[in-house]
Amino acid sequence: MDDLKQATQRKMSFGATAKAVLWSFFGVRKKSGFEEDTQKLNPLHVVIAGVIAAVLFVLALLTLVKIVVAK
Repeated sequence: MDDLKQATQRKMSFGATAKAVLWSFFGVRKKSGFEEDTQKLNPLHVVIAGVIAAVLFVLALLTLVKIVVAK
């Protein structure tokens, strides 16, 4: 339980977290960058950024499909 409290106290910005999540969606990341992220990222920020990125991805796909089908 203390590990979780300590992890949520990490001070990496939400923007840096969003950048790390977007890199993970893309699937390209250096090992050193991944290790740095695991030490500095706030897990709560990672979950929030992941959900936001997933919703945006689905909305983009739906929009693309509607455009293609409409033509």
